[in-house]
Amino acid sequence: MGLLRPDFLLFVCLFLLFVGVIAFNRITQTHKVYLAFHFLMMLWPLGQFAVHITDYPEYQSFFIQLSFAAVGLIGPGWLFFVLFLTGRTAFLKPWRVVAILVPSLVSVAGVVWNPNHLFLKPYTDTYAEREYGPLFWLLTFIQFSYLFVTLINMFHALRADSSVHRRKQLATTLIGMFVLTVFSVLDLLVNVLLEDSLPVIPGLMSLGILLSDCCFVLAIYRYGMFDILSMAQQDIIDHMTTGIVVIDDNGKVLEANRGSVPFVQTAKGETFEMEKFLAPLHNQEEVGEFLYRYRHYPQERLQTEISLQDSRHVSLQISPVLDDMKSVLGRVITFHDVTELRKLVDEMNRKNEALHERNLELITIQEELYRVNLKLEQMAITDGLTGCYNRRFLMQQLEHEVLLNLRYRIPFSIFLFDIDFFKQINDRYGHLTGDEVIRRTADAVKASLRRTDILARYGGEEFTVYLPHTNQEQAELLAHRIMQAVADNRVEAGDEEIGITISMGIISENDFDRQVDDVKEYLRSLFSRVDAALYKAKNEGRNRVVTAS
Repeated sequence: MGLLRPDFLLFVCLFLLFVGVIAFNRITQTHKVYLAFHFLMMLWPLGQFAVHITDYPEYQSFFIQLSFAAVGLIGPGWLFFVLFLTGRTAFLKPWRVVAILVPSLVSVAGVVWNPNHLFLKPYTDTYAEREYGPLFWLLTFIQFSYLFVTLINMFHALRADSSVHRRKQLATTLIGMFVLTVFSVLDLLVNVLLEDSLPVIPGLMSLGILLSDCCFVLAIYRYGMFDILSMAQQDIIDHMTTGIVVIDDNGKVLEANRGSVPFVQTAKGETFEMEKFLAPLHNQEEVGEFLYRYRHYPQERLQTEISLQDSRHVSLQISPVLDDMKSVLGRVITFHDVTELRKLVDEMNRKNEALHERNLELITIQEELYRVNLKLEQMAITDGLTGCYNRRFLMQQLEHEVLLNLRYRIPFSIFLFDIDFFKQINDRYGHLTGDEVIRRTADAVKASLRRTDILARYGGEEFTVYLPHTNQEQAELLAHRIMQAVADNRVEAGDEEIGITISMGIISENDFDRQVDDVKEYLRSLFSRVDAALYKAKNEGRNRVVTAS
């Protein structure tokens, strides 16, 4: 039953968290500090559990001293962890580290030495029940002092940091600190000060350690507080000739490789100001637009080419570092010297300039004539919005095709369809979205047709399809395939997605015995019948196919 004690179970939980952090995270400098701090917290429940599995006072004393020595080191562990977390490692000068550790080490020495049982002494020769002395209260006072200093640092960092993402990280860590503090005070009150009045509750402080550590692990996985530097791949970028500077969302430099030195003089911990860097180049093209997008669109990838005052040409690229929620954690700025490439390009241009000038006028005239002719031809037969054929072209084609089909007894079919509730889409989302719906619908239908089929915009949101060599059964199968393709093609409108359906009328011509004297009148009759089928499809609830009788 000793294995079921709360302290042992909580030690197991802390150990599993410890293993999980090592297994699923890259080990950065901040990770190392956290894991050392985590290991110290694990020793408390281990010692509290181990004291109950032996009857030898010497072993019991060792385990008690082990757990309290770990507690004595948790205070500076808190402070070091928070300083690393808030990016204030520059504060940790050697003499300051010694000054921080001295009170903790003195209290730990008192725990280990325990002169004249001034720290604790056992009841009835067993440390399972014990009485605490003045060195215990000194240890308690020192730890709460560390906690107070750490809280001051946390509050200062929260107030000074404008990043919402970073503030969430710090707030989660701060909750963990408060949880451990509350459970430590409860353990002190219930199991020490009021032990004669209240029943002993084992595992209180161990539970507080576990819950607070859960807050840290939550911050690691939810907010990725240790991942920015690892994303920059420090072990790779230091050996690249391309200059790389990694900054956080406030512009603070997290890393700068050796390749960045020829382009910008900055160091870790400093603030990189893009406006100041580009200030001498404000008269160059695109620099103003680049700075605007840099300030207002931090989630975008940016690229521009600048000319430095020493005549070097530099390709400047900005890549955002995003978390799973697409929030900006920082940016990677790269500098690539393209001076030699630019010289080669300029030299090539100069060598070809004479040849280009000789033929430029003729080529320009030829290209212009070609473009004009092509544009006129396209304008004459296609719809400008969808790229489909227009109604005029379709009718010209049908006048020729229908006579051939009737003469050689070739079956053919015609579809007439329009977009359901298109007016509501226009009214709700605007005409630009309406145009996009028309374009996307036309694209979906095109993808489902054969090469010999002709898709034309009949007018507004209404389209028609001519299908040569297609009987009624084949036409109905193809119609249902088109309906499904359109339904699967959803259009984004801001944060919403618009589902599109169409209603369709079909007519298939298999009667080759009739005499056609006026092909235009015959076509008007066909379209009248297929239009009636389309009208019936809309009256029956839309999003359906109706075949004309």
